[in-house]
Amino acid sequence: MSGHSKFANIKHKKEKNDAAKGKVFTIIGREIVIAVRQGGPDPDNNSKLRDVIAKAKAANMPNDTIKRGIEKAAGAADADNYEHVTYEGYGPGGIAIIVETLTDNRNRTSADVKNAFSKGNGNIGTPGCVSFMFEEKGQIIVSKEDYEGSADDLMMTALDAGAEDFQEDDDCYEIFTSPDDFSEVRETLEKAGIPMEDADVAMIPQTKTELTDETDRKNLQRILDLLDESDDVQNVYTNLDGDLDE
Repeated sequence: MSGHSKFANIKHKKEKNDAAKGKVFTIIGREIVIAVRQGGPDPDNNSKLRDVIAKAKAANMPNDTIKRGIEKAAGAADADNYEHVTYEGYGPGGIAIIVETLTDNRNRTSADVKNAFSKGNGNIGTPGCVSFMFEEKGQIIVSKEDYEGSADDLMMTALDAGAEDFQEDDDCYEIFTSPDDFSEVRETLEKAGIPMEDADVAMIPQTKTELTDETDRKNLQRILDLLDESDDVQNVYTNLDGDLDE
């Protein structure tokens, strides 16, 4: 994915390289299953499924793969075996970390997450130990490379659709919504032909923590890399101030 430095600081993206695409497609495939089971296979009548399809297209998932995933999900008797499990904890230097998973084997997922934290000198905490530092928001990223219009036009379109905030970064625009208004804003932008690099409901840190010690930075990267290796992990959020690649 092209420039999204500010977004990368907020949400550690699994799509960071082509080798991870298979894992991304696995994750989105599971989200399709859950969306279909909750609201049916018709995107016109299932806003959650429309959101997942938009995410799949942003990740360059082929249309045939999306269609097969929906058809398979419509007849998947074991779809309800998947459950959302969220883990919270601290990484090196007191960095707050939230790990969202979608799993059919809680024991396996728990072992993977605990192993990642342990090997990176972090600690799993109790539910709620760091989530109070974050706020759930709809977040839409528009890359400046892909969008040819003006920032003012984009901002007005987003705000008129119900967005709460609009921010401009060096290489992208960020649009924030309430979780309830996310689907409507995303669909309005889609209908307006605005290319979205990423669109999802995310956990946005309200305060950020700097990490200057090189050992701590390497350990945090170790945690994130190990979490990336788990197909069960959907999203990882931190309150890191800055980028580990800097």
